[in-house]
Amino acid sequence: MPPKKRYSAFEDLNANGAEKPKIQPPSAAKPEDTVAVQVERIERLKPSQMFPDRFQPRRLLPAEIRAAFFAGSINCYQAALEWLSLSRTDPGMEQEIQRLLAMGSSFEEHGQIKSITGKWEMNPAGEYVFMIETGERRFWASCLQYASSGAADEPLLRVEVVEKPTRQRQVLENRHAEPPSAVEQACEVAALILAEMGVRPEADLADDYDFFRIARTQRMPTGLWDRIIPIMQLTRPRMVQLLNILQLPTSQLDLADRYRLSERVLREILAAPRDQWERMIRLSIQNQLTSDEIAEIATPTSSQDTHRRPPVTPILPEPGRQAARSMRRFVQTLNELDRIGQDQALDEIANSMVVKGLGSQSLSLLEELARLIRARLDRR
Repeated sequence: MPPKKRYSAFEDLNANGAEKPKIQPPSAAKPEDTVAVQVERIERLKPSQMFPDRFQPRRLLPAEIRAAFFAGSINCYQAALEWLSLSRTDPGMEQEIQRLLAMGSSFEEHGQIKSITGKWEMNPAGEYVFMIETGERRFWASCLQYASSGAADEPLLRVEVVEKPTRQRQVLENRHAEPPSAVEQACEVAALILAEMGVRPEADLADDYDFFRIARTQRMPTGLWDRIIPIMQLTRPRMVQLLNILQLPTSQLDLADRYRLSERVLREILAAPRDQWERMIRLSIQNQLTSDEIAEIATPTSSQDTHRRPPVTPILPEPGRQAARSMRRFVQTLNELDRIGQDQALDEIANSMVVKGLGSQSLSLLEELARLIRARLDRR
């Protein structure tokens, strides 16, 4: 029986010092011996070398600056300065600016944790620019920080070059970065539908929202919704409700987006006559109205009297609205009880008011409320 051969972990080290052939990495191998692979690379670029996607579903740049910037009339730093100026008189814009400035200052303190992704493309002027796929917030955060700080040197941002940018990646990035507004979600659903159908925006499109509105007029092919649901994590009926938001005119969509009005509030606004939409959006912003409150103030237009405008329902200041909501809940809760339960609850409330020294005050307020309710019932 031949002796068993022993193998050593160091056997590949040649005693004579001769090196064995090395394995070549794909980049050093001959082209004909390798299969083409998609290589992503990291670069450092100035914001002035980049350009955001105009039809990114999450719109950051305000409409007041947007047209001039995307037309090339102003650069990213001029846009940032105008944005800072506009934000001084707009609370919704100011909140967004502060969030972006906080992100920009974190780059200086901790560095940029996540890369901006995109691809080099030629712009209409014949120059190559880095077209941003994901990371527009990081782009504008850096622009705003530079414009507000007065620094001498442009910042450098880490970017990752990808071969094939997609709408799907944009939407996933947006949803992971920050919860989108209802308007942004509507644009995300529309963008995914149009991407699945191969519909691209026209270069001369005047209104950005008109691109997303195209999705509402398309006949959806079989299986399209099933491909979108895993990305949006929403049901089909919910996504249809979001698409309906795009019925609002562009100026109203901008307001609803800036102040992050909820889908339920916008749904109630859309149920009202069109000529009331802007008024109710502004009332919602000013008074932070809920969808139930919007439903209460929405007055349908009479078919018999189309010339007279429906009466404007006054909006209470916030403390009054809180009291009204509490009173409605009080009455609704008591109405759900049987007679014995109502008696027990009222007895307990009366004891509590008297013990806390609010008996006389409560009695006076409730008597005045009863008088006002009777007056309204008598007018019916």
